[in-house]
Amino acid sequence: MKKLFHLTQAGIDDLTAELGALRVKRTATAEAIKTARELGDLAENAEYQSARQEQERNDARIDEIEHILANVEVIKSQGSKKQVGLGSKVTLKSPKGKEMVLQVVGTIEADPLAQKISDESPIGRALLGKKEGEDVEIKTPANTTVYTIAAVA
Repeated sequence: MKKLFHLTQAGIDDLTAELGALRVKRTATAEAIKTARELGDLAENAEYQSARQEQERNDARIDEIEHILANVEVIKSQGSKKQVGLGSKVTLKSPKGKEMVLQVVGTIEADPLAQKISDESPIGRALLGKKEGEDVEIKTPANTTVYTIAAVA
């Protein structure tokens, strides 16, 4: 059974753009290898070795992105449902009244600095299935805090 990667449409668009840029870069790297090869002895040619390593990294990332895009499942909007699921934007209210907005996404798209949390993270697992108005207990290594779900979009 193959693993499906859950991505929003924006995540798919980002990966598609990165793939296009990497394919363009592949051509430039091939030219750098050709130029370095012309310099002579390949065993002691640092420019050649560097260009080959860059090509290997580039090709590995291209393979990874192609694999993800071949096995992607688009996260669809929840519609009028007020229950937290993949793709939901959740507004949490702390006991002190401070609000934060998080989006629950798949692991590939997770970026805590951009308020995108993985559905497999402790916070994501705590939020999944909860409804607007419910309290949710979020455990972190530092402490445990109870938040109220103010809104689900």
